[in-house]
Amino acid sequence: MMNNESRVRGAGGTPGGIGEFILGLIMAVAGAYLIVNQVVVFGGSWSIWGYNSFGLSLVPLIFGIGILFFNGKSIIGWLLLLVGVVVIFAGILMNLQFYFQRTSLFNTIIMLVLLAGGIGLIFRALAPHGQRAVDSNEVG
Repeated sequence: MMNNESRVRGAGGTPGGIGEFILGLIMAVAGAYLIVNQVVVFGGSWSIWGYNSFGLSLVPLIFGIGILFFNGKSIIGWLLLLVGVVVIFAGILMNLQFYFQRTSLFNTIIMLVLLAGGIGLIFRALAPHGQRAVDSNEVG
């Protein structure tokens, strides 16, 4: 006789929901892909007070590299290197411009339904449901 603990569990350890989870995951991934595919990204120039400032962001990186070539164990060198890399990546991210390409209302609705519906099915699959949820009131 099999007890309840040896049964195969569904998504998230709850009874049932494997099919819903897989369908929801496929829908969410497809919707997210279609939405991201409509986005165009442009890069801008770095400027402070009207001047090009990319070279200024390289100063901590260059000093950090120079100090590390002199003494590879220097904490200040590693700190300057880390600050320089963070400043460069932050500058790149801050100067990106995102635009949603022109698309039809129908396509936009399809993308949003796929994404929201898929996420909804994923969460539904993680909640206990099905016949085991009804049988939980049994005494025995």
